[in-house]
Amino acid sequence: MDFRDILYEIRNGVAWITINRPEKMNAFRGTTCDELIKALNKAGYDRNVGCIVLAGAGDKAFCTGGDQSAHDGNYDGRGTIGLPMEELHTAIRDVPKPVIARVQGFAIGGGNVLCTICDLTICSEKAIFGQVGPKMGSVDPGYGTAFLARVVGEKKAREIWYLNKRYSGAEAVAMGLANACVPHDQLDAEVQQWAETICERSPTAIAIAKRSFNMDTAHQSGIAGMGMYALKLFYDTEESREGVAALKDKRKPDFRKYAK
Repeated sequence: MDFRDILYEIRNGVAWITINRPEKMNAFRGTTCDELIKALNKAGYDRNVGCIVLAGAGDKAFCTGGDQSAHDGNYDGRGTIGLPMEELHTAIRDVPKPVIARVQGFAIGGGNVLCTICDLTICSEKAIFGQVGPKMGSVDPGYGTAFLARVVGEKKAREIWYLNKRYSGAEAVAMGLANACVPHDQLDAEVQQWAETICERSPTAIAIAKRSFNMDTAHQSGIAGMGMYALKLFYDTEESREGVAALKDKRKPDFRKYAK
């Protein structure tokens, strides 16, 4: 497959899928999501692949969510909520192989959600996690909120979404959002070691285990679907648009003047 926004590489039975937009802090647009879905399915059903790594190019960011410049163009002509996020999240959960998020820098917004959904997350000491949705007039229903509560606990999940604080790699491990935090120069070796260990395990047993874990939270897909429809309506309001406008104007948003 020829990709524009991502890199695809097999390393000793491990598929490395890397968002290759470092100039955009690896924020995704429609093309990025489409390619990630294709790559995940390619790796997920390749018998020579035992584990998948999801990464971001460069040193600054794993992923910072949706590309706001693409938002202006209605995400490649798809509409205000045109990114196929439900499909991407489903692909990560449905491929019968574990997906490891390799986080070397910022995992913010939609990037933080990807870390939440991946089976495992391994980060460097330079990693920074957090949410920005309410600061931008946005939210990620379903997996980004309800499933996050299952991962880190409801009180912590509410803190993450309501306060939009930043968390270090060590803090992410402490709350259960990440499995391990290692020195920055050891990150790739650590991720590859975990992945190769998984490759040595029974692929059928791993696939059944993953499906069993997913079954317990499968209802949250319905929550996400309903929430995404509500989000489309929200994005068409002045309150939501205020977040993007404030970012462009480099000022603090005033959401209250639009609240009803």
